[in-house]
Amino acid sequence: MTPSDAALPIEIDCRAVQAARTAGEDFLLVDCREPDEYALVRIEGAVLIPIREFPQRAEEFESHRAGRIVVHCHHGGRSLKAANWLRQNGFPQAQSMAGGIDAWAVEVDPALGRY
Repeated sequence: MTPSDAALPIEIDCRAVQAARTAGEDFLLVDCREPDEYALVRIEGAVLIPIREFPQRAEEFESHRAGRIVVHCHHGGRSLKAANWLRQNGFPQAQSMAGGIDAWAVEVDPALGRY
Protein backbone atom coordinates (compact mmCIF):
# COMPACT_ATOMS: atom_id res chain seq x y z
CA MET A 1 0.00 0.00 0.00
CA THR A 2 1.43 3.37 -0.99
CA PRO A 3 0.81 6.53 1.05
CA SER A 4 -1.66 7.76 -1.58
CA ASP A 5 -3.71 4.57 -1.09
CA ALA A 6 -4.08 5.10 2.65
CA ALA A 7 -6.80 7.40 3.90
CA LEU A 8 -5.34 10.42 5.64
CA PRO A 9 -7.05 11.86 8.72
CA ILE A 10 -9.12 14.98 7.97
CA GLU A 11 -6.89 17.06 10.28
CA ILE A 12 -3.11 17.33 10.54
CA ASP A 13 -1.19 19.36 13.12
CA CYS A 14 1.13 22.16 12.08
CA ARG A 15 4.28 20.37 13.24
CA ALA A 16 3.45 17.43 10.97
CA VAL A 17 2.93 19.86 8.08
CA GLN A 18 6.32 21.44 8.75
CA ALA A 19 7.93 17.98 8.98
CA ALA A 20 6.41 17.07 5.59
CA ARG A 21 7.74 20.32 4.10
CA THR A 22 11.20 19.73 5.55
CA ALA A 23 11.19 16.16 4.19
CA GLY A 24 10.37 17.50 0.73
CA GLU A 25 7.03 15.71 0.50
CA ASP A 26 4.92 16.73 -2.47
CA PHE A 27 1.69 18.40 -1.39
CA LEU A 28 -0.25 21.56 -2.09
CA LEU A 29 -0.50 24.01 0.82
CA VAL A 30 -3.58 26.20 0.43
CA ASP A 31 -4.40 29.29 2.48
CA CYS A 32 -8.20 29.60 2.46
CA ARG A 33 -8.32 32.93 4.31
CA GLU A 34 -9.27 36.26 2.76
CA PRO A 35 -6.72 38.44 0.91
CA ASP A 36 -6.58 41.01 3.73
CA GLU A 37 -5.65 38.26 6.21
CA TYR A 38 -3.04 36.87 3.79
CA ALA A 39 -1.54 40.37 3.51
CA LEU A 40 -1.07 40.47 7.31
CA VAL A 41 0.79 37.18 7.67
CA ARG A 42 1.34 34.11 5.51
CA ILE A 43 3.22 30.84 5.33
CA GLU A 44 5.84 30.97 2.59
CA GLY A 45 4.82 28.75 -0.31
CA ALA A 46 1.12 28.63 0.52
CA VAL A 47 -1.28 29.37 -2.35
CA LEU A 48 -4.08 31.81 -1.52
CA ILE A 49 -7.50 30.50 -2.58
CA PRO A 50 -10.20 31.96 -0.32
CA ILE A 51 -12.76 29.32 0.67
CA ARG A 52 -15.57 31.29 -1.00
CA GLU A 53 -13.69 30.91 -4.32
CA PHE A 54 -13.21 27.12 -4.14
CA PRO A 55 -16.13 26.27 -6.47
CA GLN A 56 -14.99 28.75 -9.16
CA ARG A 57 -11.30 27.85 -8.83
CA ALA A 58 -11.60 24.06 -8.44
CA GLU A 59 -9.47 23.49 -11.57
CA GLU A 60 -6.48 24.85 -9.63
CA PHE A 61 -6.63 21.73 -7.45
CA GLU A 62 -6.78 19.26 -10.36
CA SER A 63 -3.07 18.48 -10.54
CA HIS A 64 -3.31 17.33 -6.89
CA ARG A 65 -6.46 15.20 -7.23
CA ALA A 66 -4.56 12.00 -6.33
CA GLY A 67 -2.17 13.70 -3.91
CA ARG A 68 -2.31 15.52 -0.63
CA ILE A 69 -3.77 18.98 -0.23
CA VAL A 70 -3.32 20.71 3.14
CA VAL A 71 -5.58 23.70 3.77
CA HIS A 72 -5.08 26.27 6.52
CA CYS A 73 -6.93 29.33 7.76
CA HIS A 74 -6.61 31.47 10.89
CA HIS A 75 -7.61 28.94 13.60
CA GLY A 76 -8.76 25.82 11.72
CA GLY A 77 -12.53 26.23 11.32
CA ARG A 78 -12.68 27.40 7.71
CA SER A 79 -9.93 25.01 6.65
CA LEU A 80 -11.86 22.07 8.10
CA LYS A 81 -14.89 23.11 6.02
CA ALA A 82 -12.61 23.54 3.00
CA ALA A 83 -11.01 20.10 3.44
CA ASN A 84 -14.45 18.53 3.73
CA TRP A 85 -15.56 20.35 0.55
CA LEU A 86 -12.49 19.08 -1.29
CA ARG A 87 -13.09 15.51 -0.12
CA GLN A 88 -16.73 15.70 -1.21
CA ASN A 89 -15.55 16.92 -4.61
CA GLY A 90 -13.09 14.15 -5.38
CA PHE A 91 -9.92 15.07 -3.46
CA PRO A 92 -9.75 12.25 -0.90
CA GLN A 93 -6.35 13.24 0.55
CA ALA A 94 -7.39 16.80 1.52
CA GLN A 95 -6.55 17.77 5.08
CA SER A 96 -7.09 20.74 7.38
CA MET A 97 -4.18 22.10 9.39
CA ALA A 98 -5.53 22.10 12.94
CA GLY A 99 -5.07 25.40 14.74
CA GLY A 100 -4.40 27.29 11.51
CA ILE A 101 -1.73 29.88 10.97
CA ASP A 102 -2.13 30.99 14.59
CA ALA A 103 -0.87 27.58 15.81
CA TRP A 104 1.86 27.71 13.14
CA ALA A 105 3.05 31.07 14.52
CA VAL A 106 3.16 29.66 18.06
CA GLU A 107 4.58 26.17 17.39
CA VAL A 108 6.58 26.39 14.16
CA ASP A 109 7.55 29.97 13.27
CA PRO A 110 7.36 32.40 16.22
CA ALA A 111 8.74 35.15 13.94
CA LEU A 112 5.34 35.31 12.19
CA GLY A 113 2.94 37.95 13.40
CA ARG A 114 -0.33 36.96 15.05
CA TYR A 115 -3.70 38.65 14.77
